[in-house]
Amino acid sequence: MDDTPIPLAQLAGHSPDHDFQSLLNARGLRLPPLSIETLQVNLTKLCNQACRHCHVDSSPSRTEALPPEGVAAVLGLLARHPQISKLDLTGGAPELHPQFDELVRAAVRLGKQVMVRHNLTVQLDGHPQTGESKAHLPAFFAEQGVEVISSLPYWQEFFTDSQRGKGVFGKSLTAMQRLNAVGYGIEGSGLLLNLVYNPVGPYLPAAQAGLEADYKRELREKFGLHFNRLYTITNMPIHRFALHLRKSGQYQSYMDKLLSAFNPAAAEGVMCRSLISVDHQGRLYDCDFNQQLGLAVETGSSSSLADFDFEALMARRIRWGSHCLGCTAGAGSSCGGATAA
Repeated sequence: MDDTPIPLAQLAGHSPDHDFQSLLNARGLRLPPLSIETLQVNLTKLCNQACRHCHVDSSPSRTEALPPEGVAAVLGLLARHPQISKLDLTGGAPELHPQFDELVRAAVRLGKQVMVRHNLTVQLDGHPQTGESKAHLPAFFAEQGVEVISSLPYWQEFFTDSQRGKGVFGKSLTAMQRLNAVGYGIEGSGLLLNLVYNPVGPYLPAAQAGLEADYKRELREKFGLHFNRLYTITNMPIHRFALHLRKSGQYQSYMDKLLSAFNPAAAEGVMCRSLISVDHQGRLYDCDFNQQLGLAVETGSSSSLADFDFEALMARRIRWGSHCLGCTAGAGSSCGGATAA
């Protein structure tokens, strides 16, 4: 996989026809921040996979990671702000960060709900650069009571491997078995295993409730596997997926599809209204997608962990771009799945 940076203008594609702010203005919609309930931290761009839809452009060759002083700043911030009740750890594969276990333990001691964006296969692959095993993760997750959120594009091998790489489906099932064995996804255990569905290609997800029922039936009957919730997430037209769309001549039609499916109710529920995203250098963004496009928060007094100002961030204007159409099409899309019926 070629990890050469792609020019922002090429990947963001801010066509006048897809101007999100103009769309909000035409609909009379104002979407100010509502809270900062979740701190979402991108710990590293290192990953054991290189999925073609990855908006972070993660891969086994990346080396970016939040430094120790950044980890300390995250914990200090969580301790000072009880309003921030959730720590959402993402990457890359966040478990590949050298202080991952330490950060999770400390956040749990602070009483925070910790969520980990876990790609499942890292349990089997381990660290792609050092060879360090990550087989301990299911037991560690259960010990700390973290919520595990894992991508599984489909319950069939062909579609999953087409999006995430050869052999990923089989490894993912093995990893789910290990999580089920320690209680994840089992009713009454209190250990949450939630799956994420991304369409394979330039399509909108089907209805979340129906897909969840299909996933539960197929995974249970075919493989004896269990999980709690299914989150549907629209493929965002940025970075690696945008490049794929452009090379295949589908970018304009995909953007038109997102625009035609704009849903005001989904817009009201966009995740950036209750979340702050942090990159591996400690800089702040309205969401993970803005982070990948380099669109830092618009506030002169709070742009990083070092100068985090809760009130200034609550008063900020959220930055929009044409990619925001992906979060507001159909039933909506967020890190917690659909945002509207």
